[in-house]
Amino acid sequence: MDSSLLALNIVEGPLIVVCYVLSAVCGAVLLLRRPRRVAVVTWRAGAAGALVGAVVLLVAERLLHAFGGPLGWHVRIWVLLFFAGLGVCGANLRKSRPWRKVLACVGALLFALTATLGINAFYGLHPTVASFLGISLAPKVDLEPVQPHTPAPRQAALWESWKPPAELPAEGTTAQVVIPPTISGFASRPAGLYLPPAAQVPNPPALPLVVLMMGQPGDPDPQYVAAVLNSYASQHDGLAPIVVVADQLGDPFVDNLCLDTPLHGRPETFINRDVVDWARHHLNIIDDRKYWTIAGYSHGGQCAISFAAKYPSTWGNVLDISGEEYPGAEEPEANLREVFGGNQAAYDAVKPLNIMKQRTYPDMDAIFTASTDDPVYLDASRRLGAAAAAAGMTVTNYEVPNGGHVIGALNGGLNKGFEVLYPRLGLSRPGAP
Repeated sequence: MDSSLLALNIVEGPLIVVCYVLSAVCGAVLLLRRPRRVAVVTWRAGAAGALVGAVVLLVAERLLHAFGGPLGWHVRIWVLLFFAGLGVCGANLRKSRPWRKVLACVGALLFALTATLGINAFYGLHPTVASFLGISLAPKVDLEPVQPHTPAPRQAALWESWKPPAELPAEGTTAQVVIPPTISGFASRPAGLYLPPAAQVPNPPALPLVVLMMGQPGDPDPQYVAAVLNSYASQHDGLAPIVVVADQLGDPFVDNLCLDTPLHGRPETFINRDVVDWARHHLNIIDDRKYWTIAGYSHGGQCAISFAAKYPSTWGNVLDISGEEYPGAEEPEANLREVFGGNQAAYDAVKPLNIMKQRTYPDMDAIFTASTDDPVYLDASRRLGAAAAAAGMTVTNYEVPNGGHVIGALNGGLNKGFEVLYPRLGLSRPGAP
């Protein structure tokens, strides 16, 4: 597929506006029929279609839990409009002229496309055709191994010692990298990589490491964290962490709970051993857990707090953005049965709240964020934050204003997270805005 088409913006810009207008015009033409009794039948067909859509939503959300948590009203309205449109199209196929039948068929496809684009725009996590199709436009690179790291002695923080050269790039770069599953054997997709401006100059400084995991379904796309960190880097002489956006899912449509299991492979070992080992041997990073952060959004947020709780000798910081309270919290009964064979004690043992009760974390910074209008994840964020504080972590809880469980929550969480982490990682003066 042509790269310009893949880069086409489907959240803002002319394409989505044209689809909205064409759908509105098509719907109006299909509804305006004569005689009056035929028009009444058409309107009733649209109402019946909307009713069918409501039943589908009810079954999918409440009975099948097909989407994990509840859908936003924006999504529900798009679904109802789509089914209503299908009802109108169906009515226009009966006792109508050939041109109206053709328009009804075209309208059905147009309504499906428009509803898809409208729902996608509400979530905002796939701004281009490429990201919607799960295709990364970042170039694939093969990084050569770096010299073996030795833990650096205590020295001045980067914000004090770093003198940016004149040729400092204005922005960081993104890429795709393949991380071999040497220990885990886990079938992951290529990871995203963000290298800040300070990493692209001759004789670059060793920088902090962030391993970020996205939601499910989702892609290891570095564009979101790159946009946030480019802004931070522009205010801090090009300094920012190196970020590996690792794929903890493998199959984006399967919740593997971020646990090593016979059912879903070994994503836990992949992130905490294979990704860590690859980063240590291929990236110019500070080899000190204080400067290493495990982070995630939604499904990835749950993974992040779980891994921080289990592996405090690896991770010095954790950023949990709108994360679930525990592995598989959206479908606990099914996971208890299928993954743990009905063993409730084994399931409880992998929940972060219970892990943190058994340990103390005297030198770990933890940031938990969720949106004010995302009650399920906001409650989880509060409970996890309280448990982390009780276990000795230095905790920041932040509520993103009206961010939902969509792009606003992700961007709000990333911005607040790095606001807290920058001084901790030595990238800005402590106490500076």
